[in-house]
Amino acid sequence: MEREIDVSANMDDLLYQAAQRITAAAERAVRERGEFSFVLSGGHTPQGLYMLLAREPYRLLVDWKKVSVYFGDERCVAPDSDQSNFRMANESLLSKAPIPPERIFRMRGEIDPQEAAKEYGELLKSRFGEKGPDMILLGMGDDGHTASLFPGAEALRERKHRCVATHVEKLNAWRITMTAPFINRAAAVMIMVAGRGKASRVKEVLEGPSDPERLPIQMIQPESGTLTWLLDAGAAGMFEEE
Repeated sequence: MEREIDVSANMDDLLYQAAQRITAAAERAVRERGEFSFVLSGGHTPQGLYMLLAREPYRLLVDWKKVSVYFGDERCVAPDSDQSNFRMANESLLSKAPIPPERIFRMRGEIDPQEAAKEYGELLKSRFGEKGPDMILLGMGDDGHTASLFPGAEALRERKHRCVATHVEKLNAWRITMTAPFINRAAAVMIMVAGRGKASRVKEVLEGPSDPERLPIQMIQPESGTLTWLLDAGAAGMFEEE
């Protein structure tokens, strides 16, 4: 696995760096295979990225008609809920870029979580076989979780399925999430983290001992792909200083 850590001076530069990497990966995938498979993340920072991608020049740099969109996780809510990752992505990017509707694959958070996870897992198997997507975008929570892989969750021990339903105890809520083994099949994983409040956790994850049960994001290590951490100055501050 190749790991790269890229530190941006501010949020604007962080979003620019992410957009540049996505457009380059999309251009390469479409040129080589005729399609770019892109897995989206929820969260505030990705929302800013999606809004940037929906504007020129990025809207013109990507052949959106050849992009297939997936989701790394979803809350168990209706797609029009203000808590829905799909709604956020749709409002900020998917409804603005000319992506064919049949190429947008959302997790159905409005149905039974177990059924939704099974359905999405079967979709991923049919679309990728034993391989993975071209690029998966992730974030990191204050507790070291990523996607909906939370500390101590049973989902961390999943080795067979590509997607599972998981009950998040501290939120008393169900989520649907891709599993770490499937995420690690991606050709590229890009983790975006912003804010000084996450600096100590970033340092712990990157420099501390391996403890994925407590810091699930440490499980993300693509088998034969690249792992890129994009940090703004705040998130990288403590990591740089010590």
